[in-house]
Amino acid sequence: MGQLAFLRMFILVAISLDVNDNRRHVHVFRKGRRHQHSLAKIWIEKNGEQCVEIAESELSQKDNEMLVAAINRHWKFINKQITKVFNGEKTISINIEK
Repeated sequence: MGQLAFLRMFILVAISLDVNDNRRHVHVFRKGRRHQHSLAKIWIEKNGEQCVEIAESELSQKDNEMLVAAINRHWKFINKQITKVFNGEKTISINIEK
């Protein structure tokens, strides 16, 4: 599991076992509670092109919109870090703003 970014009270994570999924995505966990279940799954691409959208979420619409906007702004970095996770390489985490 690779931590990609922190946004307020959330951690965006990529999971190496997801390498064979149809679309790249991140999982969203609440800081301090990462070992619980994912609060959201957010697609970050479609057919290799940037396309950020909610796949599933237990979060509020406001939190979902904040996450989608932040991922769109930092898409290149997040996508690159997901590639590192899938290749078994070390990732770096950054703080991203709303």
